[in-house]
Amino acid sequence: MKSQALCMSLLALSCSCLTVAQENEIKTPENTEVHSPKTILKYAEASQNLSTLRAALKAADMEDIMGNQGPFTVFAPSDKAFEEFPGSFNLFDPENKKDLRALITYHIIAGKFTASNILRAMCRGNGVATFTTVQGNEIIASMHGLDIVLTDYLGNSARITTAVMDQRNGVIHQIDSVILPRKM
Repeated sequence: MKSQALCMSLLALSCSCLTVAQENEIKTPENTEVHSPKTILKYAEASQNLSTLRAALKAADMEDIMGNQGPFTVFAPSDKAFEEFPGSFNLFDPENKKDLRALITYHIIAGKFTASNILRAMCRGNGVATFTTVQGNEIIASMHGLDIVLTDYLGNSARITTAVMDQRNGVIHQIDSVILPRKM
């Protein structure tokens, strides 16, 4: 019962925050309208904090997918997250293309999942939601305080720092850490 009450409180809070934000004409960090005609790829290209992701999409030959297909939800590590990535290999070496593609697709789920959708899924799962990534492995979403946190197979976690809604082919959420589909 406590978890249901917590979920209802979180949903009520998120709904009231969305209502207030909608009244104040929400803008994304790059000062563009929420209902953007951009694709996920174009949003990443325009973002000041996603240049490493943009380069990774190019190196993994995923520009066409993120520019023309979908809908997808991308949990996009910030440039700082990539700088702090503990990987023991150079992501952009051509010989590591397969690993880079696995890493990037682990940050993508099929469908449009706004922060509200993720919260609702967590409520249905008693505070936890599991999502299967395009890569094929699962990530777990849960609440830590007021933050939505994603946990990977190895127990690493990433916090959603910026929730950006409704790109033309999906949704993109900026996260503060790189999550891993396997030990790399």
